[in-house]
Amino acid sequence: MLIDGSILIGRRSVRRDQSFQAIEAATGKSLGQAFGEASAEDVAEACALADTAFTAFSNLPPEARASFLEALADAIVAIGDVLIMTAMSETGLPRARLEGERGRTCGQLRMFATELRKGEWLDVTIDPVRPERVPPRGDLRRMNVALGPVAVFGASNFPLAFSVAGGDTASALAAGCPVVVKGHPAHPGTGELVARAILSVVDARGLAEGVFSFLPGTSNDLGAALVADPRIKAVGFTGSRAGGLALAAVAAARDQPIPVYAEMSSINPVILLPGALASDAEALGSGFVGSLTLGAGQFCTNPGVVIAIDGPDLDRFATAAAEAIAGIEPPVMLTSGIHSSYCSGVAALETNPAVRVIARGQAMPVAARCVAALFETAAADFLADGTLGQEVFGAASVLVRCADFKAMARVVAGLEGQLTATVHMSAADSDAAAILMPLLRTKAGRVLANGWPTGVEVCPAMVHGGPFPSTSDGRSTSVGTLAIGRFLRPVCYQDIPETLLPAALQTINPWNLPRTIDGRREVQR
Repeated sequence: MLIDGSILIGRRSVRRDQSFQAIEAATGKSLGQAFGEASAEDVAEACALADTAFTAFSNLPPEARASFLEALADAIVAIGDVLIMTAMSETGLPRARLEGERGRTCGQLRMFATELRKGEWLDVTIDPVRPERVPPRGDLRRMNVALGPVAVFGASNFPLAFSVAGGDTASALAAGCPVVVKGHPAHPGTGELVARAILSVVDARGLAEGVFSFLPGTSNDLGAALVADPRIKAVGFTGSRAGGLALAAVAAARDQPIPVYAEMSSINPVILLPGALASDAEALGSGFVGSLTLGAGQFCTNPGVVIAIDGPDLDRFATAAAEAIAGIEPPVMLTSGIHSSYCSGVAALETNPAVRVIARGQAMPVAARCVAALFETAAADFLADGTLGQEVFGAASVLVRCADFKAMARVVAGLEGQLTATVHMSAADSDAAAILMPLLRTKAGRVLANGWPTGVEVCPAMVHGGPFPSTSDGRSTSVGTLAIGRFLRPVCYQDIPETLLPAALQTINPWNLPRTIDGRREVQR
């Protein structure tokens, strides 16, 4: 498939004199291909096309959109090995990781296709007319409808699963919302390949060209222009806290403010309770390092803080973790900018007088490598210095030594909102765990026991979101079937003639949807 650096606006390929280079992550050298910088005019054209396409696309029967999503998954697979090779060069990620991510990307699309066919996402609810009641009740029918065109920002750390055809795009398309993607400049070739695959399916299905557009570029002004466009009705973003808050500010300043679903920063606390430490300190130490260093610590869910009660068992954990870190060869980070920010964050911890270095990974002369780092501090110092609880994006973590369980609970209570919170416990820890669970529910979108947070299953029950600042809206998730809800809104029809009702609300139920009628749930026939 062709990569020529074009801006893809519906069916039109646009070249611009202003361009940027694709960079090889491992060397920092140009890969030779120039990519056009999308302009404000390109944003306006893409958004206008999306707005024009919205009505027809949002009114497609569930089966039509479901088969469209499945065709997108097939088209991404059909790109072949060039997709993996391009992503490897641009990101430094290994083949196995990217092949797995491609499978996850296609799995998300197929999962939403299954969800569309089930029909539950429409939440069809009918309260029939009751003329005998005093006062009489009219005929009331409710369903979810698509919000409108959605802006999606490709993520640096997931070039496939959270990027051009990732979870935000998949859930928005499933909801019936055309999508305009602002491609991430760290993997422009990968993005273009996927974008062309999507557009090929849009064309083959005879859908309006505005269903999808792809705008590459490096400028923050490009993203701001996209969010500010009045035809955009919601935003999906995965990235830094600064980036997410900047977009949220643009969205809030519009004449018609819109929701920004930004997944931003999280240190994903791991709590080691005494019984678990006593029985498994060494295994916990090595397991923790595996989670910390997975993907060079560039997952949203790598554990950035460990909280435990001080003592010999915690010393055993720290020793095992230090030994594990020493044996890891530092991997390439995604971009030079991410590497620079990581090094700055680690340096700030190293020079903090309240922090001690437990372990550093192997030093490497090659640029842009992630040298893992584990630090420790006392609970009182962690609570007194808010910078110790901020995310360092990469394989760095802080061990917080607590004098007792009360101190541990105070540290947990002082944490910001998180994507995940993990508790390692044994049967002897059940009373302590019972005290922590209600607190952790207020802090995280996913609470897990005796595991590690870096595995995010794509399934209906998953929540990949959490209280601010892990996300800008803690009521939402960017993974799992619930993600479609971000791009829907409820509409009630009162006393509307049958012939004017949407198909989903018609009495004959032409789409064979599950419905709630007069308070009773009806299943599909």
